[in-house]
Amino acid sequence: MMLIPTHHFRDIERKPEYLQPEKCAPPPYPGPAGTMWFIRDGCGIACAIVTWFLVLYAEFVVLFVMLIPSRDYVYSIINGILFNLLAFLALASHCRAMLTDPGAVPKGNATKEFIESLQLKPGQVVYKCPKCCSIKPDRAHHCSVCKRCIRKMDHHCPWVNNCVGENNQKYFVLFTMYIALISLHALIMVGFHFLHCFEEDWTKCSYFSPPTTVILLILLCFEGLLFLIFTSVMFGTQVHSICTDETSIERLKRKQQPRERRGSWKGVKETFGGNFSPNWFNPFSGPYHPVLRDEGWVRQVASSDNMETTTEEQSEEQSEERKDEDSVEVTDE
Repeated sequence: MMLIPTHHFRDIERKPEYLQPEKCAPPPYPGPAGTMWFIRDGCGIACAIVTWFLVLYAEFVVLFVMLIPSRDYVYSIINGILFNLLAFLALASHCRAMLTDPGAVPKGNATKEFIESLQLKPGQVVYKCPKCCSIKPDRAHHCSVCKRCIRKMDHHCPWVNNCVGENNQKYFVLFTMYIALISLHALIMVGFHFLHCFEEDWTKCSYFSPPTTVILLILLCFEGLLFLIFTSVMFGTQVHSICTDETSIERLKRKQQPRERRGSWKGVKETFGGNFSPNWFNPFSGPYHPVLRDEGWVRQVASSDNMETTTEEQSEEQSEERKDEDSVEVTDE
């Protein structure tokens, strides 16, 4: 359980009355298990479509410009199978990252009944998000695009049109890894194809005219290089966050709060779903996250005595000063 110093108060409430639960509508009836999650954001939808278009463009150039016209059938078959497998896994990971609930906190659960059911004890506090009227568990942050508080939110990524959080971080990591791999694979094949065409007649290198072939290969080379750098950096950042048990938001805000951190290996196993196995690389196998119990909504202050000396007016004043502290959006644009 997290220890929070008394000077980090924001929307900290000890009494249901002070939370103003009458302003919170009852949470909507939860949908059936497995209900698809989708964010209706124009920018995110456009970025997701562009992502698919770029992968399909690479698929077109690799198949119809380089592999199918090649007279080396073994080379074409091996590289065709490998590239298509990586592309399929990349797009499957993208869909899972986009359509998986990242760990949204139930909206509007800051009701009097729910707060009283927590049975707060001396030294215990709960945090309320004024934007979605939810009780925020530890390490949850509000996303202005998703309009929800997300557990263990790392950032909001427009390329997957979703937040990267507790439930879908694995899929985002796999997406960046597979995109980096197909970008590297495409660059290597472009290099070999250019060398082959310089030695042979350009008219025999492709079904397209030489100028068209060169333009298509240059565009693919530019796309592959750009996405190789971008996704490699994102992949490394995500792996570092998992191993250090620190999200991008926590690193950006640099909160010096005493918190019990998990070991690196434990964090990796929790994110990817158990001990090392081929399922780590399978976008159709999800991580296991237990249901948040009542004690998960409650936080423990560093000192009960200090908590008792903190008045509601002081909490309200500090809350006003920090009213946007936990309602941030970080993108990887």
